[in-house]
Amino acid sequence: MLIKIKRADGIPLSKRDLAKQLGVDPNSITSLKKIYEQKEISGIISDGRIGFKPSVISAENHKKIEKKLKDPKNGIRGYVELLDWVKTELSMDMKYITLVKYSERHFGSKIKVARKSHFKKNEQAVETFKKTSVKNVRK
Repeated sequence: MLIKIKRADGIPLSKRDLAKQLGVDPNSITSLKKIYEQKEISGIISDGRIGFKPSVISAENHKKIEKKLKDPKNGIRGYVELLDWVKTELSMDMKYITLVKYSERHFGSKIKVARKSHFKKNEQAVETFKKTSVKNVRK
């Protein structure tokens, strides 16, 4: 931008012409000029971001939540119950949406997905049913 800001004859380009040549929005040219006037080239080069927020959930608590979610007999039927469990067992106070997004991002959980099996299912009854059911069922 700084190279193209002046033409060969010394007359400065308009912001619209400069934006067209660089393929950016004219408002970007204006904001970049202001940054350059205030901080020179170092202001344009740096992006100004300071970093990411540290995680609310520690590595130890992450493992406990993962173990609880992957246990098929845990009895947790939704994020509200998980939030209550986190508050009581881990003594952590967090927002519902924070827990939902964390669970989706790290554990691949989803809202309102049917469970594969009921958490109170009697395994012995299932085995008995499989043994006594008819093996050759007509289609």
